[in-house]
Amino acid sequence: MTSAPIDMMSKPSQPRRIISDELLQTKIVPPRLGPSLVSRAPLLARLNAGLARKLTLVAAPAGSGKTTLIAEWIQTLTPAPLSRYAGEGTDMRVAWVSLDASDDDPIRFWRYIIAACQALNGELGRSALAALRTAQQPSLESTLTPFINELAQLPERDILVLDDYHVITSPQIHETMSFLLDHFPASLHLVLITRSEPPLPLARWRAHNELSELTTADLRFSSAEIKTFFEQTLRLPLSTDALARLEARTEGWATGLRLVALALEGRSGPAAAEQFLATFTGSDRFILDYLVAEVLGDQPESVQEFLLQTSLLGRLTPSLCDAVTDRNDSALVLDQLARANLFLTPLSDSGSRAWYRHHTLFAEALQHMAQQRFGESGLQVLHDKAAHWYEAHRFLTEAVEASIAARAFERAALLIERLLEERSLTELYTLRRWAEQLPGDVLDAHPIVSFDYARAILFTSDRFAPATAASVEVPLQAAEQVWRMTQNGEGLGQVLALRSLVALWHEELTQAFANAREALELLPDDETNWRGISLITIGIEEWLIGHVDAAQRTLMEARALCEAAQSIYS
Repeated sequence: MTSAPIDMMSKPSQPRRIISDELLQTKIVPPRLGPSLVSRAPLLARLNAGLARKLTLVAAPAGSGKTTLIAEWIQTLTPAPLSRYAGEGTDMRVAWVSLDASDDDPIRFWRYIIAACQALNGELGRSALAALRTAQQPSLESTLTPFINELAQLPERDILVLDDYHVITSPQIHETMSFLLDHFPASLHLVLITRSEPPLPLARWRAHNELSELTTADLRFSSAEIKTFFEQTLRLPLSTDALARLEARTEGWATGLRLVALALEGRSGPAAAEQFLATFTGSDRFILDYLVAEVLGDQPESVQEFLLQTSLLGRLTPSLCDAVTDRNDSALVLDQLARANLFLTPLSDSGSRAWYRHHTLFAEALQHMAQQRFGESGLQVLHDKAAHWYEAHRFLTEAVEASIAARAFERAALLIERLLEERSLTELYTLRRWAEQLPGDVLDAHPIVSFDYARAILFTSDRFAPATAASVEVPLQAAEQVWRMTQNGEGLGQVLALRSLVALWHEELTQAFANAREALELLPDDETNWRGISLITIGIEEWLIGHVDAAQRTLMEARALCEAAQSIYS
């Protein structure tokens, strides 16, 4: 193969400290794309026409060019200061969220949505974000209602884009998305980019003419577009038969065409290109694996190694890549890969602070090859290096994920503990998923994690179901055992307070009242959250036995404590 190799001769770049916000800012800005090689004016016109409806759904398989199309479309709609594009046209603003598997948590999902919408107005959703950060298990509809009302006050027509919505499987997220769309303000248009139709009431929205759609058939490159693509990409004339063969074998699949173009780079002429095009056939998956191998085969071994080692990273920045690959020139390598169009999308400015991501489909193919080359133990080493970098740069959520992937479970538990102690982990579905991946002996040795795992089970399940109470009790007993051994009265008070809550919801009132009173004896006077919850239970007891004045005093005290703890739902 003769695709142009990447020049690896470079001066080492010095890694700089990356300052982390709690939410990854690179997920809430549109991808930075260059000018389109092939104008797809009919699709852009359909997208423009779809603005008259509340929702545009772009549903097609991986590698169909969905994100590229939408990113190029918004170039024509948005002003440069917000979108960082210099597109001409209307003054529409865009809020963008690039979703990944870690966003399949209702709290995290909506925090990213609201944070993205603050690009439209910095005051949007402040109360909703505060509620999502502090609630045990918020009523998402009640949290979203004021946010929707605020969206309705936007003076201009704006767009919210959710990319890769197919990674979302949580029924609660789908339910709240349906709620949002059923009450969607006229000031906003939603674009969902997904590989498959989401479980939303699409039939109803179609019937009400509220849905605009682009499908696989719409996104396929036509014969004329394929011809234009190869003429502009390679300046290589291909015969009518070769173009017909390309269209038949790729079915106009954007990523397949782009990989073919990479594989054809530098070939000696039309004859060599024609010969290559006669050598592959099969499904999209076959074409992808074959062509990725061909493209990689043209690169120096050091480039191949770099791509395979970094394929496990959701977002790439030079110092992170240096840490994972044991290099010191990743800034230059990433810049060269992006310039060579090797499926690397810049997410921020170039240099040592730049962020990138691999094209999703290309990353999947690289990960498959990395598994074959490095094996399970080799991948664990790479994840372990990434975990250390994430921890050092305070990307603690990513550090937990990488530690679990590295099977460094003890470090993962310590990181979860740290997040809980800092009160920066409010995403109970994520906490539950992490805890369920820890071995039992590791979980049992970390009572803070065990206790909050019990809390997560209670607030992410049917709290009134007997099975929920039984599930909560298992990690609760593990936490209690350690705290009794270490004589941790505050920890034991929290266990009793949570037990009183479970008993109250299961109408075991005698047990609930007894646990709450015992919890109050153990909890320090300056503890607010669990004392407030226990006092609510005691207030209910006093009210039920007719001590109305005492109940009022107790509940007012409980309210003050819950306000101090910012537990607005309590």
